[in-house]
Amino acid sequence: MNTFLVIINIIVLLLLIAGLYTMQKKHVSFSKRVFLALGIGIVFGVVLQLIYSTDSYVTTETINWFNIVGTGYVRLLQMIVMPLVFISIVAAFTRLKLMNNLGKISFLVIGILLATTAIAAAIGIGSALGFGLDGVNLQAGDMENAKNAELVERVATVEGLTIPQQIIDFIPSNPFSDLTGARPTSTIAVVIFAAFIGVAYLGVKRKQPEHAETFSKLIDAFYSIIMRVVTLILRLTPYGILALMTKMMATSDYNAIIKLGKFVLASYLALILMFIVHLLLISLVKLSPVQYVKKAFPTITFAFTSRSSAATLPMNIKTQTDNFGVSEGIANFAGSFGLTIGQNGCAGIYPAMLAIMVAPTAGINPLDPSFIITVILVVMISSFGVAGVGGGATFASLIVLSVLNLPVAIVGLLISVEPLIDMGRTALNVSGSMTSGILTSKITGDLDKEVFNDPTVQNVQE
Repeated sequence: MNTFLVIINIIVLLLLIAGLYTMQKKHVSFSKRVFLALGIGIVFGVVLQLIYSTDSYVTTETINWFNIVGTGYVRLLQMIVMPLVFISIVAAFTRLKLMNNLGKISFLVIGILLATTAIAAAIGIGSALGFGLDGVNLQAGDMENAKNAELVERVATVEGLTIPQQIIDFIPSNPFSDLTGARPTSTIAVVIFAAFIGVAYLGVKRKQPEHAETFSKLIDAFYSIIMRVVTLILRLTPYGILALMTKMMATSDYNAIIKLGKFVLASYLALILMFIVHLLLISLVKLSPVQYVKKAFPTITFAFTSRSSAATLPMNIKTQTDNFGVSEGIANFAGSFGLTIGQNGCAGIYPAMLAIMVAPTAGINPLDPSFIITVILVVMISSFGVAGVGGGATFASLIVLSVLNLPVAIVGLLISVEPLIDMGRTALNVSGSMTSGILTSKITGDLDKEVFNDPTVQNVQE
């Protein structure tokens, strides 16, 4: 009987996918299909949990099959991330789009990411204080105790980790290994390796122009192929979001969410306020925040459901270039650096909130201005090297709490609501990355205002 119910659920998913495919054939806009997939996934997931419960055989087995669509889609995007980053950066050199502004672009992208992370930390602190969050009253169950036991091992890997050591980790010793994404900082390492290739190309172009021309044509050919692969994968976005959102809603522990409701509300208030800051920054450079929201929505939605900044990178870059008029070079720098530097949600808001919550247990007054300033500075500096995948916030929090000599057990006590909050954090991370690309492109004069102001949203999968 249980197997039969699983089959019924799979058939329902296939019918929903068929419906979305029919809408695509009828040329319904990409944004509308993404939004519809999100809504259907929420309803479908809630229904599954209400009928079968979270831990039942039917739910577990159903989600295992749904993962073929959801997790499979995320893995396809992760598959193309490193080739896309490498070929796009090199292509920016061969097309002479980074030659004169490489240093300025890098400085602006990283500077904006770090500055917004500092603002995010301040907002996180304000939200935690405003809601009166206190880590003293949090209680640990079996799941939380198991998580804390795991954290003990992870703490050993971050204790004593200095900023120079984190910077050294950016430098590739084996670029071929980094192209496989072997390390949390592999993306930045690939950017650096690609930049060296690009600079070398410029040198060869001066001395051996015929070789440079051959290389340039080869890179252009590879770039066209890679971008076509990206397009093919992005066409699957509505189906991936449908499966991912269904899984999220079917497996969430609503009792834990209610129990830690104040923390969830405080977290999302901080995330929303920081998103408003992104819109204000876009307004300050005389661009329309409404256009930004409209055009960024599908990408932010996927980041929300996938909980992976890395998996969102191909869509992030395509949205910046096709919808916002950001140059390819800047879009790739902002997208790539945004994976491991200055993540506003995972490395900014979350660690700052935890530091404020746990401070009283260490005998520290969380309202002390010197402590608040210290937290903001530590969060900003520690935001280097946070992996752009689920769990990056945990790593960032361990670093910040360890540097501040605060108890790290609070990280494990919030494990039950971690997935729900991580969705919002990841969406904010990606928004921060795109905002950095737009601002940098506007400041350097590389932004195509006509593309940005065009009310038509380009379908990134076409």
